[in-house]
Amino acid sequence: MNSPAGTLLTIAWTFGLMSLLAIGGANSTIPEMHRVAVEAQHWMSDSQFADMFAIAQLSPGPNVLIVTLIGFHVAGVAGALVATFAMCGPSAMCAYFVSNLLRRSSHAAWPAIFQAALVPISIGLMCASGFVLTLTSDRTWAAAAITISAAVLALTTRLNPVWMLIAGGLLGFAGIV
Repeated sequence: MNSPAGTLLTIAWTFGLMSLLAIGGANSTIPEMHRVAVEAQHWMSDSQFADMFAIAQLSPGPNVLIVTLIGFHVAGVAGALVATFAMCGPSAMCAYFVSNLLRRSSHAAWPAIFQAALVPISIGLMCASGFVLTLTSDRTWAAAAITISAAVLALTTRLNPVWMLIAGGLLGFAGIV
C-alpha cells in the first residue's frame, strides 16, 4: 500500500496534469477522473464515483468540488486540499498567462481562431463526460430509459431541466430506479 505522502503525491500529480486538460471546466475531465479513480487506482467503485459527482453538482459552489470529494475519499482532509489545489492551481496560472497574451494580441486574428477551435474540443469533452456518467450511474434498464428520455426532452423541448431532476429524484425515491 502507498505511504500517505506517496498517495498525496499521486493525487497532486494526477489532478495537476488533469487541470491542464480541463478545457471547458473541470467537468470536461470527468472521463479521465473516472478512469484514474475507478479503473487505474481503484480508489472507489463506479457507484461511489457517480454518487460523488451527484453530490458535487447538487452542492453550491464550483463544479470542481468532485475533485475535493475524491481527494477526501482517498486521503482525508489533506487529500481534499491537495486535490483541490492541484486541480485549480496549474489551470489558474495557465489562464493568467494566456489572458495576458490574448490581451496583448487582441489586434491579431489568431486569438479568435484559437478560441473558436477550442469550442468543439470543449463540447466533445463534455459529451464524453456525460457518456461516462451515464455508464457509471445507470445500473438498470429503467434508469437507462429515464436518462435517454431526459436527454431527448432536453434536446427537443424548452422544458426546464429542474423538472427532469425532480422527476428523476421522485422516481428514485419511489424505488423505481
